Amino acid sequence: MASKAAPSCRLVFCLLISAAVLRPGLGWYTVNSAYGDTIVMPCRVDVPQNLMFGKWKYEKGDGSPVFIAFRSSTKKSVHYDDVPEYKDRLSLSENYTLSISNARISDKKRFVCMLVTEDNVFEAPTIVKVFKQPSKPEIVSKAPFLETEQLKKLGDCVSKDSYPPGNITWYRGGKVLQSLEGEVVIIFTKKMDPVTQLYTMTSSLEYKTTKADIKMPFTCSVSYYGPSGQKTVHSEQAVFDIYYPTEQVTIQVLPPKNAIKEGDNITLKCLGNGNPPPEEFLFYLPGQPEGIRSSNTYTLTDVRRNATGDYKCSLIDKKSMIASTTITVHYLDLSLNPSGEVTKQIGDALPVSCTISASRNATVVWMKDNTRLKSSPSFSSLHYQDAGNYVCETALQEVEGLKKRESLTLIVEGKPQIKMTKKTDPSGLSKTIICHVEGFPKPAIQWTITGSGSVINQTEESPYINGRYYSKIIISPEENVTLTCTAENQLERTVNSLNVSANENREKVNDQAKLIVGIVVGLLLAALVAGVVYWLYMKKSKTASKHVNKDLGNLEENKKLEENNHKTEA
Repeated sequence: MASKAAPSCRLVFCLLISAAVLRPGLGWYTVNSAYGDTIVMPCRVDVPQNLMFGKWKYEKGDGSPVFIAFRSSTKKSVHYDDVPEYKDRLSLSENYTLSISNARISDKKRFVCMLVTEDNVFEAPTIVKVFKQPSKPEIVSKAPFLETEQLKKLGDCVSKDSYPPGNITWYRGGKVLQSLEGEVVIIFTKKMDPVTQLYTMTSSLEYKTTKADIKMPFTCSVSYYGPSGQKTVHSEQAVFDIYYPTEQVTIQVLPPKNAIKEGDNITLKCLGNGNPPPEEFLFYLPGQPEGIRSSNTYTLTDVRRNATGDYKCSLIDKKSMIASTTITVHYLDLSLNPSGEVTKQIGDALPVSCTISASRNATVVWMKDNTRLKSSPSFSSLHYQDAGNYVCETALQEVEGLKKRESLTLIVEGKPQIKMTKKTDPSGLSKTIICHVEGFPKPAIQWTITGSGSVINQTEESPYINGRYYSKIIISPEENVTLTCTAENQLERTVNSLNVSANENREKVNDQAKLIVGIVVGLLLAALVAGVVYWLYMKKSKTASKHVNKDLGNLEENKKLEENNHKTEA
């Protein structure tokens, strides 16, 4: 309720000094502002009709006032008091609303709006609260690694520039961590900047880790109060390298193969399941009781079949922790007897054996001149067709690249063998003489006529297959001849002969032809004589009979003479 000043004190200054009474119905009013924003404080007092001026003040901690802004209602002028902390930050509107820019923590005060008339002072207090959101929390001073079963500092969660100070909470895998003696130790501290009055919060976490914490995310959060209530901000996740001792070792063979064969290089690799993994091991080779100290790998080059056995490795400082593996070095031996180039005579026997020695059952394949054979070759009596290139090949199907092969080049030699045949053409005009030759190397064939020694070059030859071929000639002899076939190679010269009689069918044909010609000529002469006789008969019928009889007698004589001639020729 407003009050009047004493009659003896009519001046405005007296009114300001005198105690003011709050307007009925006005209580405490609070303005919440974010740090750095503009604080807006309405006066909350109805402007009276006879208002002289309005003023704003704030109260110090001891209750003493500090005036900061003045506005005259009559002169329409505004004046700001010389208060350093509010210089260039104040703005007083016509309705006496006070604005303070760039809110600071120090602006957290009790401000009072005063409207003054000639005889009254009206006041309306406002409480200003300033909040500052802290920075996003960050896990710093992180441990490079954690060791199982050891209580060790994990890191610090830091959040800066907060007002009021916030609270920090730690999380493991999204679940809140609570202090637990000997396993979880959390120490919280806060520090205020004397200039900005902002707080920095730090929470230190000591943690006893286990293998369950491998790849487990750790986070922290800060909870604070702002103008609109409580809020929480979370940090980024942090995952720590967990150190733990080796509890088991394993041994590997590199490169991984289904099978190892002679000549391969193999590498043994020993691994421990600790973190960090062990860097050195002891390797034990078959038959060697003492281990070989090496890094986590040990290489064997060009292994042989005697390298088959058990291989082991262990930790340097804990030999009882050991791992083992069995390595089988596969091998394949092939022996072909005979092999290489072998020359034999036709009809000879040739035993052939292909002996296999292997680490497991092997397949055997025989080839002749790149053609697969159904069975292994066996020669009790060699033939020319047995000659060729033989290959015995073997392999272990389960072992990649393990193959062996040996070859035998068989040469079958023989001196020339000759067989001669004769065939007469159905017409009887020619004869075909064939000289069949067998031998290796290929014999050369020559035809000659016995007696004259003439060489016959007009021959026809067949292909040379399996040591055999033939040469043939076609002749029409006028007289009996003897043909000689000569076959010769590096081993021997062989000769064979065949008698060929003259072509009798041709002589008979000639006689028949002569007989036919004689008959035709006789018929022609007879026709001529008949014509002459007829002509004479017509001329002289009487004398014709005599002449005809005489001519016919002559004709018969001529005919008999001709027949005698034919017989003589025959």
